[in-house]
Amino acid sequence: MSDEYVDPSGNTEQFRAFAHSPDSAAVGQGPSRLPLAVGVGVVAVLLVAVATWLALS
Repeated sequence: MSDEYVDPSGNTEQFRAFAHSPDSAAVGQGPSRLPLAVGVGVVAVLLVAVATWLALS
């Protein structure tokens, strides 16, 4: 039974084609997490403010 997998690092031309394939560029692209980070930061600030207000009153 033959092995159909060919290692792209074994041939320079195959490796360059593998490295510049569109699939490798699409991996890093996804939805932005900035709104989530901002939301978590706002909630954390509000919780600290409420805790401080309760402690001082």
